[in-house]
Amino acid sequence: MELREALEVLARHRGDKVVITTMASVAVWPTLSDTPLDFNYIPSSMGQGPALGLGLALAVPSRGVIVVNGDGSMLMNLGSLVTVAAYPANLYLLIMQNDLYEVTGGQPLVGAGRVDYAGLARAAGIRRTYAFDTLADWSQQASEVLSGPGPVACCLKIAGRMGQKTPKPPRPMQEQIARLRHGLGVA
Repeated sequence: MELREALEVLARHRGDKVVITTMASVAVWPTLSDTPLDFNYIPSSMGQGPALGLGLALAVPSRGVIVVNGDGSMLMNLGSLVTVAAYPANLYLLIMQNDLYEVTGGQPLVGAGRVDYAGLARAAGIRRTYAFDTLADWSQQASEVLSGPGPVACCLKIAGRMGQKTPKPPRPMQEQIARLRHGLGVA
């Protein structure tokens, strides 16, 4: 499936959850959703989305937080899966697997095609894990994945795109933080 198609399904099923996008998804998500509950996170280092999402999910337990993370970013911080399992919260981790470091030049990941991200999440202690290879399967089960208690880890196989540049967030970080705080009612 294409990244945009996968995110379109997410947009239809997210409800009132916070959505944190990272890396390549930052280029697409703002064209699908623009609410104060969207946070397009491009930090100076890859892999920090799950930790940010977990902190937010623990701080606002009734809300639910979806983190859209790339497989390269996930490899940069596999230890976060153990932490997510140890501190249960309504966190829904979507891992976009294209087997590339897409926005840094398209280098193939070490172990490309062999890493079972749902299996890693399960081994770390996350009980609700899913993996989808097709848009049809993801579309059919997205409601189940994004409902019920977290934590949840869901791997979506997506097509890689070569030549992508690191996207820019649609707003400066300070503005995004202020919007998110307002959307959560903590401003």
